[in-house]
Amino acid sequence: MPSVKVVREWYARSISEIVQSERPVDATTEAAFALTLEKIYERHAAVLLTMARGAHELRTKMSARETFISDHKIHGFLDSFYTSRIGIRMIIGQYLALRRCEPHRRECVGLLNTAVIPRDIATDAARHAASLCERQFGLAPEVQVRGRLDLSFAYVPDHLYYIMLELLKNSMRATVENAMLRTNKTNAFHLDHSDLPPIRVVVADGEDNEDVALKVSDEGGGIPRSHLPRVWSYLFTTASFDAQKRLVEDTGDNSDFAAPLAGLGYGLPISRAYCRYFGGDLTIMSMEGFGTDAFVYLSRLGDHDEPLP
Repeated sequence: MPSVKVVREWYARSISEIVQSERPVDATTEAAFALTLEKIYERHAAVLLTMARGAHELRTKMSARETFISDHKIHGFLDSFYTSRIGIRMIIGQYLALRRCEPHRRECVGLLNTAVIPRDIATDAARHAASLCERQFGLAPEVQVRGRLDLSFAYVPDHLYYIMLELLKNSMRATVENAMLRTNKTNAFHLDHSDLPPIRVVVADGEDNEDVALKVSDEGGGIPRSHLPRVWSYLFTTASFDAQKRLVEDTGDNSDFAAPLAGLGYGLPISRAYCRYFGGDLTIMSMEGFGTDAFVYLSRLGDHDEPLP
């Protein structure tokens, strides 16, 4: 797959640059080393979208049955690959963030924030997801955040933001499309906001709990039970072939947070990888004909080892 070869070349180039860089022993050599790491960090920002294009290239060459069979062989490799990527970006990102740490922001320790408030992260992610939903459908369902709204804990806010954004994008798309089916309207622009049931984000109470737990609930029609295993597949997407093709041909913003409303197929498995990296998890419970609940479990930092592949 051409896109996968591009990613392989990025990693080979980055390893070569690190090996050839001068060992940092003073301020000058450390600054040069940091510049090398910054270039590598920026180069690999597009890995997720480029690998998603590689998955699309694979799907176009294989039948549905072949893709399903091969998925079992590919899934383990991609899980290890993306877990390693999260770890590498954590190490490089933490190093670079500590160099430019702002003294007045005492809650920030590099990429880590000692006072992450899930309510604020969910609200920001809902705003971003709504803009994507409105761009595609013309409107977006309301997101209600409930539960322990003042809860704060130590975590990497970018990780939680990515997870919440992916879950809310999925819920918004399902809610709008299910409303179209329920009201027999062929175009979402004919819908009214009253046709869209709200999406609910619940933050569990309890500062002494083992995990920080969040739930994202929608009334988007649910997922057939036989399809649930597929939602964790890197090769599965519900988007049409034309939509996938448009995403592959798009050469705009390639960062992790620039993903469209749907079509790439890696949102849920990558979100689960982010959860599991620090000892948490992501599970899905669905009631076909009604809606879906996604449960996010975030382990409190400090008592889990890195899940090395």
